Amino acid sequence: MTPLIIEAALNGSTSKARNPNTPKSPEEIGDDALACLAAGAAIVHTHIEDFESSGDAAVEEYMKGWTPVLAENPHAILYGTVANGRTPEERFGHYRGLAKAGMRMGTIDPGSVNLAIHGEDGLPGSVSFVYRTSFKDIAALVDLLTECRLGPSIAIYEPGFLRATLAYEKAGRLPAGAFVKFYFAGPYNFLDGRRSNVTFGLPPTGKALDAYQEMMDGSALAWAASVLGGSVAATGIARAAIERGGHVRVGLEDYCGEDQPTNTDLITEVVEIARAVGRPIATSDEAARILGLPR
Repeated sequence: MTPLIIEAALNGSTSKARNPNTPKSPEEIGDDALACLAAGAAIVHTHIEDFESSGDAAVEEYMKGWTPVLAENPHAILYGTVANGRTPEERFGHYRGLAKAGMRMGTIDPGSVNLAIHGEDGLPGSVSFVYRTSFKDIAALVDLLTECRLGPSIAIYEPGFLRATLAYEKAGRLPAGAFVKFYFAGPYNFLDGRRSNVTFGLPPTGKALDAYQEMMDGSALAWAASVLGGSVAATGIARAAIERGGHVRVGLEDYCGEDQPTNTDLITEVVEIARAVGRPIATSDEAARILGLPR
């Protein structure tokens, strides 16, 4: 069987107040990334604390955490996220410096989605916004990833995101190394960690995974399952993905629950499921070959 790629999303918007095990400082990020790679992750995704930071400042902040990782594991697959900003250069321009420094993938969110916290009346609360990536911005980001030889890490919040991705694949315009992530919405709101009816996309069920797989019919793209606002292991989606030949994204960026696990705890759960199924775990080098990363 194809080795299982495990992606670890270390932090994101998850605060230390919600889970004190969430790595935030560069030193914590570096230590946790190395621990996750040792536990079975092939890819590590991180955020920096200042979402307003872009350009060279963002590169410098990312590299404070990543430099020790790359020194110990030069083949590690690391990637960051987008920055706040109005133009593609403000949002994605730091990818150029990160690619030169050792980043091997880049985030692409091929669509727009409404996000909000849960209000007391059960409707969208005081935090409510559109996470927006226009078709024009998608095209600019695809060109940038191609230029920098970065594999696209493609987030699928809604089925329309996948339709856009498949259009680029059919047109032969997706950069090499593309990795599709199905983001299923769990019972908690991943923005604040509270139980919520205000969410996005499809629930973490077998029928929802069937729907995405039906859309993927004829596609050669590698895919992974994740649960934002819940547990990819406890919902059964991790096992379903592993059994169907897909891969898994896990980590404290996505996880919500009543307990406070570490990132390595969450990876270990997935590793144990893979072993029960009889699926080997991919190293970073194996993941790069499976995805066809360009460098």
